[in-house]
Amino acid sequence: MKKWVKRFGWSLFILFVLLNISCAFQAYHLTHFYTNIPAQDLNDTGFGTKLQAALFGMEIPKSKVVDSLSIPHQNIKIKTEDGLTLAGWFIDNLPDDSALGKGTILMFHGHASSRSGIITEAQAFYHLGYRVLMIDFRAHGESDGNVCTIGYQESKDVKAAYDYIAAKGEKNIILYGISLGAATAMKAVSDYNLHPSKMILEMPFGSLLDAVEGRLKIMGLPAEPLSVLLTFWGGTEQGFWAFSHKPEEYAKKIHCPVLLQWGKNDPRVSEKETDIIFSNLASAEKTVIKYDGAGHESLCKNSPGKWMENISGFLKQ
Repeated sequence: MKKWVKRFGWSLFILFVLLNISCAFQAYHLTHFYTNIPAQDLNDTGFGTKLQAALFGMEIPKSKVVDSLSIPHQNIKIKTEDGLTLAGWFIDNLPDDSALGKGTILMFHGHASSRSGIITEAQAFYHLGYRVLMIDFRAHGESDGNVCTIGYQESKDVKAAYDYIAAKGEKNIILYGISLGAATAMKAVSDYNLHPSKMILEMPFGSLLDAVEGRLKIMGLPAEPLSVLLTFWGGTEQGFWAFSHKPEEYAKKIHCPVLLQWGKNDPRVSEKETDIIFSNLASAEKTVIKYDGAGHESLCKNSPGKWMENISGFLKQ
């Protein structure tokens, strides 16, 4: 009997070690982007490639920038405090009827995207009379780096963009972020004591652990214990305690007016996460709006009329 118990114990230990090795590889590939590699559709690959992806993850190509922004704009470069160069667009020339401008909106995209992914929203803000600054986060688009920390280090990118606009004398700085961009903007305000005039947050995750669980959910994989292991290894590999990365806690240091938006069919960010963030916001002026029929996507593209009404109303307040 003792021999079988010992064998069973060793089997569990070996399984645990193998599971950790697999999660460590998966976490590495989820936080690294690569240049000059083609995007792969697993549906078009063989069994061997699918098995390798399931066990160890797969290389993800760095997002590309496609300049379909029809409004005249400047290509800019911004330096972060840790020495990375960020690429971006600055829309500084306003419509004739908004010559003085209403302020500047800093825009931050989602994970594995780039500034190209928020062009529709940028054009909407421009036509409302605002200057717009859009950057690629580190490891995204045309910015330096190949490591993404899901908002932890990217808060330095938000700070760099904020300082760039503040140095131009802008007093009315508004932060807009979608998904990763929203969570990162919240961390930057908390970390650096930034004082934006307003914030527009769309679908921020409640914590990094929640974000990992959301990703596993859409992949059809069990959250436990994979979410804990992936979160642990993702942070360990990048040198930070990933379980402390919680936008729901950063919300407690946000005092400016906030518009929080979320799609009711979002498979990645739960309503519970959204409600906790809203409850924790320290702002005396905060609004949460939930969109029927919208998932984890551009709410502007999904429901343009409702989005414009909500955004313009909030900015006029």
